[in-house]
Amino acid sequence: MKLLAIDCAASLCAASVYDTAAESELGRQVLDLGKGHAEHLMAVIDAALKAAKTRYTGLDAIAVSVGPGSFTGLRVGVATARGLALALKIPAIGVTTLEALAAEAAASFPGRAVLAALDAGREEIHVAAYDKALVLTYGPAVATLAQATAIAVETSTVLAGTAAEKIAASAGRAFDIGPTGATADIAVYARLAAEKGVGDKPKPLYLRGADAKPQAGFILPRQDHDPKKRAPVFGQDHGPEGKKS
Repeated sequence: MKLLAIDCAASLCAASVYDTAAESELGRQVLDLGKGHAEHLMAVIDAALKAAKTRYTGLDAIAVSVGPGSFTGLRVGVATARGLALALKIPAIGVTTLEALAAEAAASFPGRAVLAALDAGREEIHVAAYDKALVLTYGPAVATLAQATAIAVETSTVLAGTAAEKIAASAGRAFDIGPTGATADIAVYARLAAEKGVGDKPKPLYLRGADAKPQAGFILPRQDHDPKKRAPVFGQDHGPEGKKS
């Protein structure tokens, strides 16, 4: 089975074609964009397919990073994955950035519990804890630095993600640290999706609401469109027969 994995959760715009039977990557394309995923994702996918010497019709499933991560990037990635899956009549599978980071860390430190932690700003950290078998034991959730540090100290865990070094510094002790990026290597998403199999349709994992919200004080009043209740024209005084009096 050939699986296409895509990731727009952070600054990277990445795609990988993965052979699930051989457990090997056939082709990939990765761009470090920062922004502009919507404009480049389809070209990145085309490049990965070309490198894998396959076509859309040769795919059996689509995997996508569902976050937490960039609000816009997640929407682009998930919408693209679901759209392709619908058009090709194949399943779409969601993988979180936290489980992908944990899996990547576990590859370097096998048999160890992992705490994946992403710095979310506003003194918040997005965390998920996994046991030695990479089974989720906590989260995904929003935590303070103190809470994340307490989890790390209590479980003597391997740390991964953008908040890993911050947590180690807060604890004042040494930790084994895996990948410290905002997302894992694209091949990790492909492998995890192959292991998961088909489930619910992927949707973005937002642990915090969008920054942009409507301002209640600027809501315009509802207008009455009844022609019998039209407001008079300023500067004119009309009588009951429509004649100016």
